[in-house]
Amino acid sequence: MKKKTVIIIGNGMVGNKICEKLRSKSENLSIVMFSEEPIRAYDRVHLTDYFKTNAVEDLFLKEKVWYEENEIELHLNDPIVDVNTILREVSSLHGIHRSYDFLILATGSEAFVPPIPGVNKIGVFLYRTIEDLDLIQAYAATASKGTVMGGGLLGLEAAKALLDLGMADTSIVEFAARLMPRQIDDAASRVLEAKLMELGLKCLLQKSAIAIRGEEKIEEIAFADGSILETDLLIISAGIRPRDELAKKIGLAVGPRGGIMVNAQMQTSIPDIYAIGECALAHDMIYGLVAPGYEMAEIAASHLLGVEKSFSGFDMSTKLKLLGVDVASFGDPFIDAPYALPIVFEDSHNGIYKRLNVSPDGQRLLGGILVGEAAAYNMLLQTVNNNLPLPENPAELLFEEKKNSEKSISNGIAALPDSALICSCEGISKAQICDAVTLQNCENADAVKQCTKAGSGCGGCVPMIKDLVTFSMKQQGKYVRNTVCEHFDLSRQELYDLIKIHELKSYDEVIDTLGRGHGCETCKPLVSSLLASLWNEMILRKGNDVAQDSNDRYLANIQKGGTYSVVPRIPGGEILPDKLIVIGQVAKKYGLYTKITGGQRIDMFGAHINDLPNIWEELIAAGFESGHAYGKALRTVKSCVGSTWCRFGLHDSVSFAIQIEERYRGIRAPHKFKSAVSGCIRECAEAQSKDFGIIATEKGWNLYVCGNGGSKPQHALLLASDIDSETCIRYIDRFLMFYIRTADPLTRTATWLNKMDGGIDYLRNVVVNDSLNMATTWEQDMQKLVSAYQCEWKVAVEDPNIRKRFVHFVNAPDEKDSNVRFDDFRGQKKAADWNTPVL
Repeated sequence: MKKKTVIIIGNGMVGNKICEKLRSKSENLSIVMFSEEPIRAYDRVHLTDYFKTNAVEDLFLKEKVWYEENEIELHLNDPIVDVNTILREVSSLHGIHRSYDFLILATGSEAFVPPIPGVNKIGVFLYRTIEDLDLIQAYAATASKGTVMGGGLLGLEAAKALLDLGMADTSIVEFAARLMPRQIDDAASRVLEAKLMELGLKCLLQKSAIAIRGEEKIEEIAFADGSILETDLLIISAGIRPRDELAKKIGLAVGPRGGIMVNAQMQTSIPDIYAIGECALAHDMIYGLVAPGYEMAEIAASHLLGVEKSFSGFDMSTKLKLLGVDVASFGDPFIDAPYALPIVFEDSHNGIYKRLNVSPDGQRLLGGILVGEAAAYNMLLQTVNNNLPLPENPAELLFEEKKNSEKSISNGIAALPDSALICSCEGISKAQICDAVTLQNCENADAVKQCTKAGSGCGGCVPMIKDLVTFSMKQQGKYVRNTVCEHFDLSRQELYDLIKIHELKSYDEVIDTLGRGHGCETCKPLVSSLLASLWNEMILRKGNDVAQDSNDRYLANIQKGGTYSVVPRIPGGEILPDKLIVIGQVAKKYGLYTKITGGQRIDMFGAHINDLPNIWEELIAAGFESGHAYGKALRTVKSCVGSTWCRFGLHDSVSFAIQIEERYRGIRAPHKFKSAVSGCIRECAEAQSKDFGIIATEKGWNLYVCGNGGSKPQHALLLASDIDSETCIRYIDRFLMFYIRTADPLTRTATWLNKMDGGIDYLRNVVVNDSLNMATTWEQDMQKLVSAYQCEWKVAVEDPNIRKRFVHFVNAPDEKDSNVRFDDFRGQKKAADWNTPVL
C-alpha cells in the first residue's frame, strides 16, 4: 500500500508538534517539512534564555537524528513559494517540487510593525527569531539606552533581554493604559509596574509613537503628546500578524483582518489543506500561545487519519515569571459586577495583587489575576475549568498558598475529575498522569514527563504534576520520597545520612558511591553544602572546588560590574581602633568602596579577583577572618550595647553575641542564617526577625527561632524562656542540627517551620523536651563542627594551589580585567553601570 504524503510548511513549535503527532499515530505516512529558517525547530517560549548561554542547542526541540530516525524529510532555509492546489504540488524557493495528499500550513506569525516614519533606521529590531537575538546582542554592545515598544508578554520578555545584556537604562513604551492589557487589569498593572521600576525599568503608558528620529541610526522617539524619548536601540514588540501570504496567493479564504480561516477540524476552504497555530483563524480568533497551537496540531493530525476531533476554542489562561515577577491570569480575568463579585487583595509594599472573580451566588470561581505571588494558580485554574464548588468564604483561596498545607493540596487534587486537563500544551489529563504513576511506576515528575510528555511544553503545570504524583503514590500506600535530582534517587536527608555513614568527603566520592552520571547544577551545590555541614572542611579542597556555586568558588560575592566584595567578620559589631585603621588602610590601598552594614560589620566592594588573596592576607595578619557573606552559613550575630553601656540593659548582650558568633561561624546549612542578641525587651538588635534571636530577661534569656526579614518578613517564635546562657547554647545546638539535618535545599528556617507538622509546638518538643532522643547526638555533632572550624580565607592565602584560581588571566596573573570600570560616587567609587560602552 502506497504511503500518503503529508507536507508541512513551517518548522516552528507547532509545525514540529504536528510532525511529532503524525509520526506517533502512524508509520504509514511520508512526512516532508519545509522551513524558511536555517535551523531546526526551537523553543520560542524560552527564547530569552538564549542570552544566558548563546547556545541554540539548548533550545532545539528535537535532535537532528530524531528526524532521520522517524524518516522525516526536513528542508531548512527553503520556504515554499507556490502551491498548485489542482495538481496538489508544492514548489520551494530552491526549486524542489513535491506532490502531497495533505498539506498543513504552520507558517506562524510575524511581528506587527507599526507604520511609523523612521522604523527602518539602524538600531530598530524585532524580537521573534534567534537571528533577531543575535542582531540585538551585537548592537547592544554599542548602545547605552534601550527601549521596547509594547508592554505585552513578549515586550516584557524583550525588556528582560535588554537587562540581561547589561542595559540598565531601559524603557517600556505601551499604547494602552496598562501593561499586559490582555491579561491583567489596571490595579494589577500598577503593582507590576512598581515591581519593574524596582528593577530599573521605566514604564511609559498611553504613549503613541509618531516618529523615529536620527540620521542613519535611531536617536529618539517622538510621541503624539509632544514628548521625546532618547534611545540608542529599539525593539518592536507591538503584537503579531498571521503569516497568511501564501494562503492568499493560492486562493484560501482568509479573515478580514488576516488569518487563514479554518473549521473545527482545522481544515481550510480547500479540505485537503489544513492550517494550525498562529496563522490559523479559528472561531474568529488568532491564538497567540503555544498550547492552543498544540491542540490544533492534535486535532488536525487526528482528522487526516480518520479520527474525528473538534477545536471548540481554547482557554487562554497563562502563568509566567516576567523579570522575576510571577504574573498569571485565568478564566475570565475581567468579568465584573453584576455578572461577578470580585474579591481583591493588594499588598503594594510587597508587590502582590490578587483578584478572584466569584459568581454572584458565591458558588463558583469564574476567573482571576495573580501578580507577585502565583503558587495557587494551577489549583485556581482547575477550580474554574472543572466548576468546582468554593469554600464558604472564597477569600480563603487568596491565601491558600500561604498555608502550604499538604492536606489542603490533597483535598483539592482529589476533588478534580479524572478528565481535568492538567497539561494544556500536550492535552494530558489527571487520569493519564495518575495512570502513569500507578500503572507505569512513574514516581517523579521527570518520569511522568518521559511517559506522557506532560510538562514538556511551557512547564507551568509541573507543580501540579508533582502534587498528582505524590497524591497517587499515597493512594497506593507508597512511601513518597522527594529525590534530589535525576543523578540521585535519594532525598536530601537520605543523602545526608548516607554521606555520613560512608564517610564520603568529596563530590566525586559521593556521586561515584551513591549516584550516577556527572551531576548537575542542582545536586552539585547541594552535595557541597551537605559535605560542609557534615565535616566543616575547607570547601575549596581538591574534589569539591568545581562543585561549588560561583560565590563559594571565589569565597566572595560577585557584585555589579564583575567585581567582588570583601567582608571580614566583626563578632557582635565590636572592633578595636587598630582594626578599624587596618580596614581603612586596605580599602585605600586597593581602592575599595566601604560601607557599614545593618549587620554591624564593614563591607568593602570593588575588589578585582586577583587582588582578593592579597587583601585577605593583610586582613588576616591584622586578626580578621572570613565573614562568610558568600556562603549558606552564619552571617552575623547583631547586638545592642547591652548592660555594658545602656542604662536599660539587663545582661551583657555584646559578650554573648560574640560568644554565639564565634561558636557558629562557618557552620554550613541549607540556607544562610542570622542571629541577634538584645540586652532588654526594647529589642534594639531586632532579635525577633532572625533565624534565632536571644533577648535578655531579668531571669536569663528568651530564645526565639525561625524568623527572617527580607521580601517576606516573619517574626520569630518563642522556643524557651528565662534560660541561662549554657542552656541557651545547648538549645541552639539542637535547633541548628535539626534544621541542617531535615530542611530542603535553599529553605530558610521560617519556611522550614511553616512546613513542619505541629509547628512551633512540635519543634519545642524536639529541641527542649528531646522527644526524638537526639539531643546528645546533635550537641556532639555540633561540637565536632565547632572544633573543625578554620577560616577559609586563611587556608586559601596559605595554599599556593588555591591562590592560583584567583586570577583573571592564566598567562598574566597580575593583569586586571580591563572591562571592570568604576565611577566617582560621593567621594568613593562605585561599579560603572553595565550599559556604559567600552571605548
